[in-house]
Amino acid sequence: MSGGSTKVAISVPKDDEDEAELARMGYKQELKRELSLLQNFGVSFSIISIITGIPSLFSYGLNTGGPAVMVWGWIIVSCTTMLVGLAMAEICSAHPTSGGPYYWAAMLAKPESAPLASWITGWFNLLGQVAVTTGISFACANFLSTVAEFGTSFVPTPKTTIGIYAAVLISQGLINTFGVHLLKYLNNASIWWHSLGTTSVVIAILARAPKHQSANFVFRTFIDGTGVNGNEGWGTRASHAYVCVIGILMAQYTLTGYDASAHMTEETHNAAMAGPVGIIMALGVSAVLGWFLILGLLFSIQNLETTISSPTGEPVAQIFLDTVGEKGAIVLMIIVIGAMYFCGTFSVTSNSRMMFAFARDGGIPGHKFFRKVDAQRGNPVRTVWLACALSFCLALPSLGSSVAFSAATSIATIGLYISYGIPIALRVIYRERFVRGPFHLGAFSMPVAIGAVTWIGFIAIAFILPQANPVNSQTLNYSIVCVGIVVLYSVGFWLISARKWFSGPIRQISAEEMGVSKTLESEVSDVKRAKSS
Repeated sequence: MSGGSTKVAISVPKDDEDEAELARMGYKQELKRELSLLQNFGVSFSIISIITGIPSLFSYGLNTGGPAVMVWGWIIVSCTTMLVGLAMAEICSAHPTSGGPYYWAAMLAKPESAPLASWITGWFNLLGQVAVTTGISFACANFLSTVAEFGTSFVPTPKTTIGIYAAVLISQGLINTFGVHLLKYLNNASIWWHSLGTTSVVIAILARAPKHQSANFVFRTFIDGTGVNGNEGWGTRASHAYVCVIGILMAQYTLTGYDASAHMTEETHNAAMAGPVGIIMALGVSAVLGWFLILGLLFSIQNLETTISSPTGEPVAQIFLDTVGEKGAIVLMIIVIGAMYFCGTFSVTSNSRMMFAFARDGGIPGHKFFRKVDAQRGNPVRTVWLACALSFCLALPSLGSSVAFSAATSIATIGLYISYGIPIALRVIYRERFVRGPFHLGAFSMPVAIGAVTWIGFIAIAFILPQANPVNSQTLNYSIVCVGIVVLYSVGFWLISARKWFSGPIRQISAEEMGVSKTLESEVSDVKRAKSS
């Protein structure tokens, strides 16, 4: 034997490694682990769904800052959101479990404060998950209502749209109940639908547009349409900067939901790497495709006033009609609606996994009921329908509010990003408690985490601000009400009761109890250390 060190290759089957890692975190393998890296990426990519977020808030973007804020705001938000995604990816690699942010918060806080950190994070994540499902599927219902007007006498009302929305949610719930074995195939189809669909839409409208807007219009035009019923906008009442700040909601809402890759890690092979890479890939690809889509839509606007005040109610639908005609517009609307439907379906999937994980640890009312996994299908059916029911309830204010949809998107953005920000902040404060996984940022870890927390603090304030002037019962940004309810409930219930019994993530099982030997668990730890070195 030579004087040098001898390196011993350790080979642990990936499925055994994932199962042992899950046991180390205290959970047994209950969900079917059959997703690849591509499919893990596909879930987050489908939920980000730039062809859902941008068209559904395009009217908001045009009125709240206009083309300049939409174009440059997208770049700024993409860069800052990538900081958040990188910081989350690093934590996800260390703790690849369906609980996602609320589990991370418990692991990164001090033991005595871990239950509270986990409890608050879990409730904000639940709020954001429900609201993002609402925003996605309600947008799908809106676009279905719009395309139903083409060439018909149908006139949608808030009640008919709510009815369509209920039908959309029920169908997505049925897919997640009886078609769970098809989700990985739908996932693959969704990736191609979003990629080719976005490209096709942009090429079609640019190629067929009778004329194109100038670069000056697209990159420099500022619009303040935040005043309603003839009132002055916030640009006059406050400042143009205020309009720019609230105008980035379109971009920030679209680039959200990528924690789905974390929530799906218990169903993903090589989760400690696939989950983090899925987050980063989904954000990167979406950022590029999203800017491409925004530019294509803005350059294809034929008449700005007609587009903003379109009789269809959707500026994107008007752009389609003006560029490719009614028959072509129906085809493009079907592409958009299909993407929205895929997006909503996978949002229900991610939402249900988070609720299942939170219920498994006793975090939601009725947790003993909702923690059950359907033995035949290997998925949490009860939380699938809980997610659908809560999302339907959150859309009901749309029956009496003109800004309910943008408020729902604000709730989704604030709820999710606060739940992302708490574990990242704990990562900064208690850096000595963090044991990194195979994906890590090295020397960039702390600067990235600090930048991510700073940005999240900024948008958490920005998106509860009034979006329309004047503020009344019809134009109130009720996101502050929903966020306030969650804060009061989570903190109040904690002080009154939960602090006495909620202990954070509960260890269900040890490695020995699930048949994973200490030797294997030790080998897995050696593999993790080797990957992170």
